[in-house]
Amino acid sequence: MKTILGTESQTDAQLVEWSLTGDREAFGRIVERYQSLICSITYGATGSLTLSEDIAQETFVTAWRKLTALNDAARLRAWLCGIARNLVNNSLRRGQREPVQAAESLEGIHELPAPEPSPSAQAVSREEEAILWRALERIPDTYREPMILFYREQQSVERVATELELSEDAVKQRLSRGRKLLADEVAAFVETTLQRTTPGRAFTLDVLAGLPVGPAAASALMAGKGSAVAKSTFWAVCLAPFIGIMAGMGAQWLAIQADTKRERRVKRIAFSVSWILALGIAFGGPRVVGSLGHHFGWSDRSYFAAMASFWWLFAMIVALWSTISYRRTQSATRPGGLDVKPLPPVRVAAVVAGTHLMMFWCVMFLAWRFADLVTAGIAAGVMLISGIWHFRRSRDKTGPTFAMAYIEQLASCCAALLAFLNLRLDAWLAFGYRVSVAEVHRLFPMWMLPVYTLVLVVWVVALLAIIRPKGSA
Repeated sequence: MKTILGTESQTDAQLVEWSLTGDREAFGRIVERYQSLICSITYGATGSLTLSEDIAQETFVTAWRKLTALNDAARLRAWLCGIARNLVNNSLRRGQREPVQAAESLEGIHELPAPEPSPSAQAVSREEEAILWRALERIPDTYREPMILFYREQQSVERVATELELSEDAVKQRLSRGRKLLADEVAAFVETTLQRTTPGRAFTLDVLAGLPVGPAAASALMAGKGSAVAKSTFWAVCLAPFIGIMAGMGAQWLAIQADTKRERRVKRIAFSVSWILALGIAFGGPRVVGSLGHHFGWSDRSYFAAMASFWWLFAMIVALWSTISYRRTQSATRPGGLDVKPLPPVRVAAVVAGTHLMMFWCVMFLAWRFADLVTAGIAAGVMLISGIWHFRRSRDKTGPTFAMAYIEQLASCCAALLAFLNLRLDAWLAFGYRVSVAEVHRLFPMWMLPVYTLVLVVWVVALLAIIRPKGSA
């Protein structure tokens, strides 16, 4: 991951290259660099601050989706301007109106209900916005666009010339002519109002929050543009989950050996079926959600909510299956049941270690991946302490009693897993998206985690109350 030290210190080509690898901060720098230009172009064409910012945000979201189509990164500015002008034309064509009609009349301002204002629109009243456009609409586009950009770019002729690809003399001439076309008493009002409507950090965050799933980085990786480090990370991400999966499968297979010969045959079939279903859902479900996100162009917020809902439903199904198994095992421990010899201590240790590694591995891997070494160390410590405690409880247990101890291990490990996710997922997302934790809570519905956790706990308690061991009163 790259760290960008300043907006002006990096070229467009560098920012585009980093954005293609999924670097959202780099794309945020692109937004910050050109948001004033794009908003000025859209405002000069529509005459509405709210509509102009909506189209400008759509411009950057479109650019994010189609970034791989930009053949010459040095032409980024012109490419963004082209997208903005096309979107403006489409908007006006859909509304079948001229730019002047996008602005409200002064007579009707107090008669219309006020919509939710954008951050820029909040800086000026609706009356001021209407007066501003009534003054600017009388100026031809040739003079209006440079004037809007001039007052939004700290009155820098050099910056306006660069943004519009004009000479400084041409900019000065257009500004001079534009001012003459404005009444003296209106010129000062236009200057101060445009300065107050300059898009800021809130605009950048709104764009980033609306970026769809599957940014240009995915296309770049599929096209083989990733570096050697990216490829090694890709394989690490793909292969790491199998460590926990294999550990869990091995632990459960060894746990079956504590049963009678007849029970082992039945449980081996159940073992195969349950793991096939669990792995099929766990690996196929997120890919289905991702495909839906790509198809419908979900924002990261929508994608997060959909993925959280999927894993919550998965956990509800696993809880149902575990509760049924637990109650059946309780029934088998009643007097009269067959007994077998306990597993050797080495096998008991292998079962406990495999179970804990399966449940804690994902937490330790995520914490390591997002540079949260403290949490990774805490998770490893909790895993070790819990493993020792469950080993002492599981020794000398046989048949159904050993199976009950195994299910109790799974339950306690699941509780620890949920606790880590509730406490640290927002910090991991903040690191991955290179934003603050506060901004993560703004960009994603993080409230879903504790709510879903509470519902899951209530679900388990209800299942335990409803499903009773056979023969219980």
